[in-house]
Amino acid sequence: MIQVLIVDDHKILVDGLKKLIDESEFATVCSTAYTGKECLQQLTLKKADVVLLDINLPDISGIDLCKEIHQRYPDLKIVALTSYGEYAMVRRTLENGAMGYVIKNAMPEEILLGIRTVMDGERFLSEEIDMLMRKRSRNPVWLTPREKELLQFIVEGYTNPEIADKMCLGNQTINSYRKNLLLKLGAKNTAVLVRMALEEKLV
Repeated sequence: MIQVLIVDDHKILVDGLKKLIDESEFATVCSTAYTGKECLQQLTLKKADVVLLDINLPDISGIDLCKEIHQRYPDLKIVALTSYGEYAMVRRTLENGAMGYVIKNAMPEEILLGIRTVMDGERFLSEEIDMLMRKRSRNPVWLTPREKELLQFIVEGYTNPEIADKMCLGNQTINSYRKNLLLKLGAKNTAVLVRMALEEKLV
């Protein structure tokens, strides 16, 4: 039996996943965690083969947690289970050690197939993500004109108050735009955002 640890802060989803996995006949849920901290605690207590990991956790970025788990337990298979379908988010998660990436609205069969596939040592992307990664070269991240303008100012090194002044917007609005940009591109800080903007030729 494949031992699965579910890490997600939505109890209803966790309960549904537990039922799905426990009824699969090839896998069982050995433990569940609702935060990144709980996840790391559970990994010291129970031996899991696969971690189903939500990227959006209340106490830590799931992408950073993915990297930490991978560094501590290199043989453990990680499948990201998330509602985020942005290319940069997928790429960073896979770079940080995930073997699989499944969107939460995927069919139950896809989630089970993901668990089996990564246990066989192969990468698994749910159909929606697989299509996204294939289309990526022809279809870059889409930014609104305002987001592009903001990104240009960030790359040029302007501070938030300076950008607010240049764009004739309030500081809080700029903060909100900046947060959305970080989320959209899957960047954990401004330095990564600037690097990605240049690499992806977004400005």
